Amino acid sequence: YLASHTQNRKGNNLCPKATQGCIAACLYTAGRGKFSNVQEARVNRANYYVENKLAFLEHMKKEILREFKKAKKKGEKTAFRLNGTSDLDFIYMLNKKLGFDIYELSEWLTFYDYTKMLPKAKRYARDARNTNYTITYSRSGEESTETIQEALSLGINVAVVFDKLPETFLGAKVVDGDKTDLEMLAYKGVILGLKAKGDAKKDTSG
Repeated sequence: YLASHTQNRKGNNLCPKATQGCIAACLYTAGRGKFSNVQEARVNRANYYVENKLAFLEHMKKEILREFKKAKKKGEKTAFRLNGTSDLDFIYMLNKKLGFDIYELSEWLTFYDYTKMLPKAKRYARDARNTNYTITYSRSGEESTETIQEALSLGINVAVVFDKLPETFLGAKVVDGDKTDLEMLAYKGVILGLKAKGDAKKDTSG
């Protein structure tokens, strides 16, 4: 995980579509993210990324390939969530900067992310070669109902935070997205219902 939004030495925005609501209620503060040593590590990684992007990507590639070899040896598929508290297109950057195509690792590796960038989610949803990268669109509450319905119609899951999970939302099935972190991989075109975490529990903005 990287430090979110502009928490890095260059002030680069690592969550380009962040709203004031999601900045205030970021997952950055959830769970172990409350601890100063965890936050320091995330800031260090964010600084590494903004100050030497190519070295960062090379490091990421090396770690992915290491896990690929381990997964293949064990005969067990491994899942990666590269964006925990950032919203960057690492899949595109790895391919463009290093010629590293994660689709070629689909037998043993799968990747998943949340994003507030619908064009990004749509691009990968429409990519015929994509067999191992799932992106869930994260509702901010500021987009239109039509935007949500467009995502759902393309088979893109939409994450929505609720006080209590309903059975449906905007006519779409709601599944418990907190059941496992990999729940999004089991569905297409549903609402991933989530409960507020960290500072988001105090948010009443809607």
